[in-house]
Amino acid sequence: MLANVNATRMELLQLRRRVALASRGHRLLSEKRDEISRNLIQIARRIHPLRKRVEQELLRTCRRFMLARASMEPEDVKAALAVPTKKFNLAVTFANIMNVKVPQLAKQMEGEIICYGFANTSGEMDVALMALERALDTLVELAEKEKQARLLAVELQMTRRRVNVLEHVVIPEIRETIKFIYDKLGEAERDNISRLMKIADIIRA
Repeated sequence: MLANVNATRMELLQLRRRVALASRGHRLLSEKRDEISRNLIQIARRIHPLRKRVEQELLRTCRRFMLARASMEPEDVKAALAVPTKKFNLAVTFANIMNVKVPQLAKQMEGEIICYGFANTSGEMDVALMALERALDTLVELAEKEKQARLLAVELQMTRRRVNVLEHVVIPEIRETIKFIYDKLGEAERDNISRLMKIADIIRA
C-alpha cells in the first residue's frame, strides 16, 4: 500500500488534514458513545422495576378476572364484555437523543371502562377492569423504555464500531503513511544535499 503513495509535500499536507479530521471525528464519536451509554444506563435502570411492576399488576388483574368469572355465569361474563365503551389510542411522538430518534408513547382513552349494568355482574368484574386500566399505564411506559433502549443499543454498537475503526485502523494507517512520506522526503533531501556537495567539490576543483 505504502509503495503506491506519492511521497510529495502536497500529499503530506493532504494526509495531515485527513488525520486531523479523523482525530476530530474520533473525539466527537467517543463523546457520542459515552453520552449514549449514559442515557442507555439510565433507561435500563428504569426498565427492570417497570417490568416487575407490570408483571405484578397483570398477575393481579388476571386473578381478579378469574374471581369475577368464578362468581358470575359464563353468559353474563360474555354479555358484560361484549360491547366495550372505552376507546384506546396510542399517541407516538419522537425525542432526539444524540441524533437518535426515540419514541415517546402516551395513551389516550375515552369513555368508561365499565360498560355494563350491575344487575348480573359481580364487584370482582369492576375491580378487574379497573386493575387492567391501571396496568395499561405501566405497560405503555415499559414499552416506551424498552423501545428506546433497543434503538440506543443499536446506535451505541454502530458508534463503537466507528470509533474502533478510526482508532485502530484509519488513524494509524494515515500516520504510518505520513511517516513513510517524511522518510522518503528526508531521503530525497539528503540525496539532493549530497549531489550539491559533489557539484561544489567539482566546481572548487
